[in-house]
Amino acid sequence: MLKFDEPQCTNPSCFFCSMKETNPFRRRSKLAAIFKEIPRTESKDHVLVLSGLWNIAMSEPDDPEFPSLGLFECMSKLIHKSIKNSAWLLKDQNIFIPYYAAHIIGSYVMNKEDLAAIAVDSKVFVVPALLELLRGKISWVEQRAAARALGHLASHEKSFEAVSLFEEEIVKLSMEIATNCLESVYKSFLGVEDSERLKYQSDLLTRGLGGLETENQKAEEWGIQLQCWSLFLLNSFASRVNRKSPGGIGLIKTLCKTELGRKRVSEVREVIERLCDLSRSSDDWKETALDTLLLLLKDSNVRVAQIVLQDYHKIKYSGLKMTTEEAHRGIENLWEIKVERKKKEKLMSETELEERRKMVKSLKKQGKKKFLKGFVKEAMEIYTVGIDLCPLDMIRDRVVLFSNRAQCYLLLKKAESAISDATRALCLSGVGDPHGKSLWRRSQAFDLKGSARESLMDCLAFVDQRVKHSNTQRIPYYAVQMIRKQMSATWVFSGVVWKI
Repeated sequence: MLKFDEPQCTNPSCFFCSMKETNPFRRRSKLAAIFKEIPRTESKDHVLVLSGLWNIAMSEPDDPEFPSLGLFECMSKLIHKSIKNSAWLLKDQNIFIPYYAAHIIGSYVMNKEDLAAIAVDSKVFVVPALLELLRGKISWVEQRAAARALGHLASHEKSFEAVSLFEEEIVKLSMEIATNCLESVYKSFLGVEDSERLKYQSDLLTRGLGGLETENQKAEEWGIQLQCWSLFLLNSFASRVNRKSPGGIGLIKTLCKTELGRKRVSEVREVIERLCDLSRSSDDWKETALDTLLLLLKDSNVRVAQIVLQDYHKIKYSGLKMTTEEAHRGIENLWEIKVERKKKEKLMSETELEERRKMVKSLKKQGKKKFLKGFVKEAMEIYTVGIDLCPLDMIRDRVVLFSNRAQCYLLLKKAESAISDATRALCLSGVGDPHGKSLWRRSQAFDLKGSARESLMDCLAFVDQRVKHSNTQRIPYYAVQMIRKQMSATWVFSGVVWKI
């Protein structure tokens, strides 16, 4: 059988041939020369080289070889060339180059602080180059890669100072991107006909695998990632190093670690309401929301329930009132449970407690009868009496009373009261085995309030609880309907579509 030799490469500056060089010294020398030459020359092969470098950077981000040979300078020059020379950018496949360049930088500075320090060397100009892309000089695709790279650079102590030189503009841009990027992605890509989309963006999204559905899914993912990376970049400025919370709630928590941050956060009612809803939901971020609220509670300069509670005797016995009746009633109930109730029950005889237990059982039955007959308000009032009389050690009965009153509030269209009572029932039932009916009722109440994400998370928790405690694996139809509704409402681009 005849054998044919592979055609020999005649390009002495071929990147791929240099990679095969067995002599380490020659290999490094050739690669260093190639990194200097690429920005100065024009070749159809440049995009192939960057695609190869992108793969290497993704698989071996901690390898210092290429960064030590001038890779960062090469990438930053290519980005600057893309911005300044539109004719070159639109020639052949050069349009791919700025995305690859920014992504390569981001991968190599992701983990190793020493590599990040090389990237921000005064001769390299990586930060100004990435900032050009963050300004949106090309498109949202390159903006995403730039936000990722700058976020990693800002998260390292050794490279933060170089990024902080542009702090004012970066913070402003990051806020604008986090606020508007989903609308931008929808208007420029997701919301347009397939034939009108920029082909290079489609190719980057799918890598030639999958059709329109894959393309749309990836575009959604990248849009969300652009928002997350811009928030992560903001978070890095707020905390210098905080990798664990590249999202809105994490950023708010970080801001609340400073006195000025707590003051500003406490002044925005929508943020406090969001934190309260999240802390009472089944969302994975509820612990972060609770931690954030605790940071606010501990600050004596922030007007919150705990501070008022400490001085409630002044309000109670001096005839003072809080700014709203709802707030006054909430603190009054808290005082009653935490202070007065415990004192009273300690002084009660066992006979008196037993009488109360019997009365509570009777009131539960009376409330249920009224509810089933359609007398919802009367049932709610009976459950309220039962809650007031129920000893604190009757935990299971208190769970049912609060949960049933939540159902009454729900039918009376009082969403906030229903959420509050359902949350009390769930707190009493415990995290390990939450009360299923209370999860469902709180899901409905969040739905009534318009809090789709919280409603969805509670509904999913309810389904999980239902499946665990029943012989069938079937999901109730009403729960399926709720999940469908909230999945649609929580689609990240739903608000954008509605505006358009």
